Amino acid sequence: VAGAVAVIFALVMAWDVLRRDPGTKDMQRIGGMIFQGAMAFLKRQYSTIGYLSLVTAAIIGAVLGGLASPLELKLLGITRAGLGTLTAIAFLAGAFCSAIAGFIGMYIAVKANQRCASAAQRSLREAITVALRGGAVSGFLIVALSLIGVWAIFYAYGGSNNPGIAPHLIVGFAFGASFVALFAQLGGGIYTKAADMGADLVGKVEAGIPEDDPRNAAVIADLVGDNVGDCAGRGADLFESTAAENIGAMILGITIYAVAKKEGLPHPEYWVLFPLVVRAFGIFASMFGIISVRGREKENPMNALNRGYYLAILLSVAGMLLTTQVMLHSMWLFWAGMVGIVASVGIVYLTQYYTEPRFRPVKEIAQASRTGPATNIVKGVAVGFETTLGTTVVIGAALLLSYWLGSKSGLEGGHVFGTAVATMGMLMTAPYILAMDTFGPITDNANGINEMAGAGPEVRRITDRLDAVGNTTKALTKGYAMVSAGLAAFLLFQAYIDRVNLLRPDNLLTAVNIARVEVFVGAMIGVMLVFLFSSLAIRAVGNTAEKIIEEVRRQFKSNPGIMAGTALPDYGKVVDLTAKAGLKQMVAPGLLAVGVPIAVGVIFNRINGYDAAMSVAALLMVGTIGGIMMASFMNNGGGAWDNAKKMIEDNQLKDEQGNVIGKKTPTHAAAVVGDTVGDPFKDTAGPSLHVLIKLLATITLVLSPLFI
Repeated sequence: VAGAVAVIFALVMAWDVLRRDPGTKDMQRIGGMIFQGAMAFLKRQYSTIGYLSLVTAAIIGAVLGGLASPLELKLLGITRAGLGTLTAIAFLAGAFCSAIAGFIGMYIAVKANQRCASAAQRSLREAITVALRGGAVSGFLIVALSLIGVWAIFYAYGGSNNPGIAPHLIVGFAFGASFVALFAQLGGGIYTKAADMGADLVGKVEAGIPEDDPRNAAVIADLVGDNVGDCAGRGADLFESTAAENIGAMILGITIYAVAKKEGLPHPEYWVLFPLVVRAFGIFASMFGIISVRGREKENPMNALNRGYYLAILLSVAGMLLTTQVMLHSMWLFWAGMVGIVASVGIVYLTQYYTEPRFRPVKEIAQASRTGPATNIVKGVAVGFETTLGTTVVIGAALLLSYWLGSKSGLEGGHVFGTAVATMGMLMTAPYILAMDTFGPITDNANGINEMAGAGPEVRRITDRLDAVGNTTKALTKGYAMVSAGLAAFLLFQAYIDRVNLLRPDNLLTAVNIARVEVFVGAMIGVMLVFLFSSLAIRAVGNTAEKIIEEVRRQFKSNPGIMAGTALPDYGKVVDLTAKAGLKQMVAPGLLAVGVPIAVGVIFNRINGYDAAMSVAALLMVGTIGGIMMASFMNNGGGAWDNAKKMIEDNQLKDEQGNVIGKKTPTHAAAVVGDTVGDPFKDTAGPSLHVLIKLLATITLVLSPLFI
């Protein structure tokens, strides 16, 4: 019901956005170019991902069908061929839904861009409404697709008759979602940041022209990139987050389900179904939050978004209380859920502190720009490293508290289930958070469209304000995804342990012994994977950006009429070049992420005396910790660099005499360099690490028979 209501709500929001004024003919022309570029890239990208998914599904089906143990088949009540086939189908279903989620996120955002640009010519308030409701369409459709998808495959795989077995059969759905999300986030992230770097370095620094100036051949590719990276990529990312964490929580609920069934308690299946129900209440809470947002002309637009978020949080608390009391009959588990909700609020404030211009970190980076790009970069790196403290405190405190509260419930397995309830509590506001995330690229594109269409300085000032807020909302979503990945990592790690113990009941895995050599090496490989993956992702952006820079320089040199404003650059050439390079460069880091955990498990399983399952557990655990820290550094450091540049462009930086230090100054040039360093951090490697963390968990869950 909640999924259906969410779809209807999203359609109403879409109607409200699409009925608004699409703007002048120039705006519509520019919007059309962005739409065509984004659709062309996504068709190429998802064709490539589709082939990879089909091959992977066939391999998974063959491996699981061939290696499944007789005990596992007996427990699941299925044949070898049945297990392989069902897992492969679940993988393809998750992959398909993840791809659809990415398309939805991009399509609606592109349609909202020019309408937001048009609304900004009338009022800030209307522009906020259009951008947030445009974001809400993708947010609610993606979350609804996740909820309906998990619910449908759960019941299709026998959930109504065997709720204690079905979650084990549907883990392939989560793996498929993670698999597609990783390539979507990588491909989109490489595209968007390579185009952004090329446009900024040649346009702003070398040619001295404004951001999104129509004379810049890379500007359309830059605007397309905002959609394929920040909308399509993030849509697939959060779809797989909600799906994987949902299934992991259901697997953990099986332990309590078995106890409740054995003791004859009423409705034991509630422990497995709880994650689905509590997320449904989150959809309703977020719905009212979106409707309540009303901007004011003179205030910071972030305040309006925060008010809607607070309402969504309050309603989520009420939904958590009702669900835990009716289904679980435990106040202790309600408080565990509250821990997750409070953690989501905490990370919002933490991210705002590190990425908003009104706070110390961004101001420090802007001030450092006065002495050149080197000091700007040093200060930005320092701020990024500093953010790991707050991230660790939020995730660590949430896990410790929810684990303790779960143990106080007195239930067998309650301590671990407490962390699952906390994770579900955090995910309750996912539709609102995703709406705020898509708000960012919508306002960024609106800003670019107004610049290219020649809108006046007053209109540009409105969209500049919205763009700066959009940078913060995008950073908020990354922080939210990172912390939810941290909570979910522990949840999914426990699910992996449960699955290993299901497969080898005579040799239970109760602890991971780091003193064992294969376990130590597995842990070391896990951390190495994070660094090598990040290196490949950032190098991919750099390689692609080099080609774009060379092409933009070539066009400026070969056609002087471009700078004179008498000739248009060849936008299509840069769009096509970026798309081809982005798709080529995404393959290596993606295959690395999939291949390393499998290789570690298979190799150690063939060496006598080594515990391969424990080694993979160490890779999963330590790799996750390293990934969270690295993602915190990259996401927040990159966001701070970006808004330090925006702070200077908005004339907020002054010298000791009170004189404004703005655009076309050495300080601004230094800030642009810092921003380009942070671009692949915050929009390519950082977000892709969120997916990597959950991919490690889902791939080990699905392929655990290989390690035993």
